[in-house]
Amino acid sequence: MTATAPSLFPTLDAIREGGKGKVAAALSAIEANPGPAADLLDKAYAEPKGIALGITGPPGAGKSTMINALIAGWRKAGQTVAVLAVDPSSRASGGALLGDRVRMRSDPEDNGVFIRSVAARNRLGGLADIAYPAAILLRAVYDRVIIESVGVGQSETDITSVSDSVVLCIQPASGDSLQFMKAGIAEIPDIAVVTKADIGAAATRALSDLKGALSLSHRDADVWAPECLSVSVTSGAGLSPLFEAFARHEAWLRDGGRLARLRAVKARDWVETEIASEFGRKGLALAEREFFNDWNNRPFTTIRRAAAEFRVLRTPSHGA
Repeated sequence: MTATAPSLFPTLDAIREGGKGKVAAALSAIEANPGPAADLLDKAYAEPKGIALGITGPPGAGKSTMINALIAGWRKAGQTVAVLAVDPSSRASGGALLGDRVRMRSDPEDNGVFIRSVAARNRLGGLADIAYPAAILLRAVYDRVIIESVGVGQSETDITSVSDSVVLCIQPASGDSLQFMKAGIAEIPDIAVVTKADIGAAATRALSDLKGALSLSHRDADVWAPECLSVSVTSGAGLSPLFEAFARHEAWLRDGGRLARLRAVKARDWVETEIASEFGRKGLALAEREFFNDWNNRPFTTIRRAAAEFRVLRTPSHGA
């Protein structure tokens, strides 16, 4: 009788029960061996526990400081929190510089908080290749998952693909609200936050500018109308309204199955992007004919099957 080869990956239940060490090991294994991780990731995709919150905005906008406050608030409410901080890459090593994780504070003994930094590795869109698989796994384990993207300003639309809710942070007297409107990303945020509200008049003006910028975005009738708030983590002003805004957006998402539908659309979009990036337009067309009709909400298996088929056919990686 032939012995079964040990799996590279623990079961989802084992990860849920194993604490931060198991989660960290699973993410490292997924990054190193994404293909064999398909079964684990598809199970995680099918069994979401939490909500994924994307936080974006330019450098210096106070994203990490606000994340500290969110962690504290959700832990006080008894919820578990994971943070995926996408850092700029070290030019020498290609690894994350870990600046975001250094700025975030958490009790190392608290199994209810998990923080992981990953390197963007010069990828456009403000995210890393591992971001979507990691977010899928983390939202199957934790109540709240925060994804903080690289603060590159105009290239952060990828944050919507991995998040259920998106928060845009801007700081007073920076002109960021006008810049993000000009960059064409006014349709990204579900909640927009002016940080450092204790600055006073400058924060009030920034909030007014932000509301004006968002009022110019074009959204369909059945689309969430973004909320604008000002927050001071230093004084605590605005934090309670911010948590209330999160709760309202989550309730809207869960109404009538909207959350599941949006996640399915984003999963398919991610699959299409990954296949097109690896195998070109012809590869994507073949995948749509052969694999998408019966993908059954298994995005990672779809990619694994498509990749295996394309390698057999020796499809070039690019230029198709």
